[in-house]
Amino acid sequence: MIDVFYIIPLAAVVAFLFARYFFISMKRENRGSDKMIEIATRVADGAMVYLKQQYKVVAAVFVAMAALLACFSFGFSMQNKWVPFAFLSAGIFSGLSGFCGMKTATAASSRTAYAASKSLDAGLRVAFRSGAVVGLVVVGLALVDYSIWFMLLRKFSGVGEGPQRLIWITNTMLTFAMGASLQALFARVGGGIFTKAADVGADLVGKIEAGIPEDDPRNPATIADNVGDNVGDVAGMGADLYESYYGSVLAAAALGSVAFAQSGPKIQLMAVLAPALICAVGILSSIVGMFFVRTSPGADSLGLLKSLSRGVRVSSIMICVGSLAVLKFLGIPNAIGLWGAVMVGLLTGIHVGRATEYFTSDAYGPTQTIAQSTSTGPATVVIAGVGIGMLSTAIPVLLVVAGTILAFYLASGFNGESISLGLYGVGIAAVGMLSTLAITLATDAYGPIADNAGGNAEMSGLPPEIRTRTDALDALGNTTAATGKGFAIGSAALTALALIASYVEGIKVHMIETGKTFIAIGAERIDLVSAKLGDILHAYDVHMLNPKVMGGMFIGAMLTFVFCGMTTMAVGRAAGKMVSEVRRQFREIDGIMTGESSPDYGRCIAIATAAAQREMIIPSAIAVASPIAVSLIFGVPGILGLLSGLLSTGFVLALFMSNSGGAWDNAKKYIEGGVLGGKHSESHKAAVIGDTVGDPFKDTAGPSLNILIKLVTIVSLVTVGLAISHHLL
Repeated sequence: MIDVFYIIPLAAVVAFLFARYFFISMKRENRGSDKMIEIATRVADGAMVYLKQQYKVVAAVFVAMAALLACFSFGFSMQNKWVPFAFLSAGIFSGLSGFCGMKTATAASSRTAYAASKSLDAGLRVAFRSGAVVGLVVVGLALVDYSIWFMLLRKFSGVGEGPQRLIWITNTMLTFAMGASLQALFARVGGGIFTKAADVGADLVGKIEAGIPEDDPRNPATIADNVGDNVGDVAGMGADLYESYYGSVLAAAALGSVAFAQSGPKIQLMAVLAPALICAVGILSSIVGMFFVRTSPGADSLGLLKSLSRGVRVSSIMICVGSLAVLKFLGIPNAIGLWGAVMVGLLTGIHVGRATEYFTSDAYGPTQTIAQSTSTGPATVVIAGVGIGMLSTAIPVLLVVAGTILAFYLASGFNGESISLGLYGVGIAAVGMLSTLAITLATDAYGPIADNAGGNAEMSGLPPEIRTRTDALDALGNTTAATGKGFAIGSAALTALALIASYVEGIKVHMIETGKTFIAIGAERIDLVSAKLGDILHAYDVHMLNPKVMGGMFIGAMLTFVFCGMTTMAVGRAAGKMVSEVRRQFREIDGIMTGESSPDYGRCIAIATAAAQREMIIPSAIAVASPIAVSLIFGVPGILGLLSGLLSTGFVLALFMSNSGGAWDNAKKYIEGGVLGGKHSESHKAAVIGDTVGDPFKDTAGPSLNILIKLVTIVSLVTVGLAISHHLL
């Protein structure tokens, strides 16, 4: 039989080829007038300045972390020797995915604005296919990194024999995701602080105090705002979803190696490769779906949304058929049940996205309710947004709960005793949810590209009819961005659950690596090789009445609020500096308001960059230090409690923050569309306040939480030796 493994790197190559095709097609589009080119160049240069500065800081942190991991690996033998090198490679690939996305997005803004001058469909096509470059690069790089390390470990690692060899390889690869997670957290937190500092400064001083339109070239913060859209919502989101995609494949592979350890070497290998092969089929399905995205000239916001949804539906139908073919071809037992788990994950992701769309799109009641509340002032806008955000958590949480349970039982053949098979089903459901990430991320990255195109049109002074088209594209982008965040958070919940299960298996692998042959449960000794997950939990006394478990749960829940508090306050401090700078320029630079003088855009970019680099360090350090501290104090029970509390609280809190922020933003857009007095009305001013409150919710703290959940879990996996052998209590 043909070695099916090579389909995985081949699919990555196909992703790169189509990414190149879409990128070249975008570059051939007209960049517009000299003014449009000048503005786009300013934004691109500002984004590059920020990204270079961020990567300098991240590089220093990564070198220090790699040295620490090398110390663990070579000095204390607490981790295998491959981890420090793979940590760096995963971080580099994650950063590269964000960099490629940012370069594409900044090149696409003026081209999208010019294309919109011809037709709405032309503008949509340029923006979406530019977003497709981001999606395809992310999935391609993830599968390349997976393929390289899987080949290296199979060829050069002599650890273990029989089924234990694949278990060791997959659990080793699982720890590699730490580099991707840490890079993603820096990208999300730093990019989020940058973009929201600029956005808040531009809105509060420009819109409310000066009474000038959004993206008005007289506003000193407007270029920084457009830069922020790229470094936060494109580079940050690219690194974020790279980490989710990579982590879900690794977690499912690790669980598959355990679930099918006694099924023979061929079946075990096929179970390990199945998640990545499903993703390979997902790449091809996404590419086909991308060619179905187009709209009619007179389309409204719902029509535009249907255009993007059409492409996603086509890709989803193809992955339904393709994943069944993969599982059947591989000959894995209970292929139909596992396919059902894949479908559950896919449908869960789609419906979490739809629930998010309902609560954040201005085409539906919840966001319109927030807009109506502006008639009584900013306070009621904030109250309504908080209430809608809280209510919006119910449907996604219930969907993920139902999806998790259904995937577990479908994979285990509705046999509750087959825990390993059930957990493999949960892992492969997370893969199913992310299998069409290439097109899902394309619809998400489309948002900031359309937003930048609207800003370019406004600052270039293009005719009102073109601005109307770019506004329509931008309004859709707000919805797709909110939907993408909901999707990312939902996938993080399933992936994190699979990672927690893998942590328990990681305990067993580490004990075997260090020469132990059995675990003791009271007077009974159980052979480690044949020990089940329940035996490991029993041996370490992991249950709800253990105060170490409960203490860990409370710490995990608390950590989510501390992290959000720190990142939200960081935005507030950075925004305060931006507000002061914009006011200073309005006050001290003569001729700004009359258009006779140009603002100092570079100064605002420098302020946001410096604030982002400074403020992102402590939250990221806490994310790495917390699991290490809990491991050293409470050991295995405390860590499993920490991960449970972090996942349950962080998942719900992330949904609340992202959805409330998205609803506030679109309530403002709804009023700007001409209702309740339109722009410059009292209702609009109240909506801007709500949008300002929601900015750090939806673009900094909320979307960073899903990375925090997975990063803490993976750090726990990497430092499992501490929890086993060096805990205090």
